[in-house]
Amino acid sequence: MKNYTSIKDISNLSETIKEAILLKMNPFEFSELGKHKTLVMLFFNSSLRTRLSTEKAAKNLGMDVMIMNVNDAWDLEFEDGTIMNMNKSEHIKEAAQVISQYADVIAVRAFPTLKDKAKDESEQILNSFKKYATVPIVNMESATAHPLQALTDAITISELTEKKRPKVVLSWAPHPKALPQAVANSFVEMMQNLEVDFTITHPEGYDLNPEITKNTTINYNQEATLQNADFVYVKNWSSYNDYGEILSEDENWMMTKAKLDKAKFMHCLPVRRNVVVEDAVLDSNQSVVIQQANNRTFAAQVILKQLLENL
Repeated sequence: MKNYTSIKDISNLSETIKEAILLKMNPFEFSELGKHKTLVMLFFNSSLRTRLSTEKAAKNLGMDVMIMNVNDAWDLEFEDGTIMNMNKSEHIKEAAQVISQYADVIAVRAFPTLKDKAKDESEQILNSFKKYATVPIVNMESATAHPLQALTDAITISELTEKKRPKVVLSWAPHPKALPQAVANSFVEMMQNLEVDFTITHPEGYDLNPEITKNTTINYNQEATLQNADFVYVKNWSSYNDYGEILSEDENWMMTKAKLDKAKFMHCLPVRRNVVVEDAVLDSNQSVVIQQANNRTFAAQVILKQLLENL
């Protein structure tokens, strides 16, 4: 593995999941692997779980970690050929090469604007680092993808499933803010690569990018879709076709204990209680969100381990 910017970068998914679970059992087994190696984490947007779990993962491998909130320093210029006579002091061409001299791996978190679909889908920030950096790049959530979260979700389902082919449902939920499609996109791509019976349910108008969903079954009837589910992953996302818009805040799409039935409840967190999901679900033993959050460390650790092994 040379970079981890998409789940497509994983060469053997089943082996990677198994390796992550083994790391969870013995997290310091490879603590010498990252000795005298440095992870630089760049945050263009805020983070809690991704920031802490990725730092912990790196330290479990013996790495040193440097963290920078990029926008607290200055705005970087990403456009080629621009005349830099305004507020941007440094171009990504220099910045990425300079940071590469301080880092053995660079991890980047940069959200979409949700205003310009073409620009967001170009993944300008992430791809600029891939283009100009001379060390591996890790995606800590970008405009269109969150592959660390998706690997976490695969690990969690693999740990908890009691069936060879469990039924997994991704359900949209209401939210007062316009949120990216990144988590949903990567979850869909991950489920397409696992042995699961997978369906997406959301109100009309909230279809994700068809180039991502492909032939995945989509059902606009939430309650019908949830029947006999083993895992229900709940997540809000804004409209893809009416890009970044909130088309519905239908409270009937909130996840309830009655609709969940016997399924395990999954969410990437943070989650708005009694908006996205009711307390009765989150506080029940069917909720696995805390286990998911813990698995963030081992998803990041297995990826960093594979990158270090290829340096």
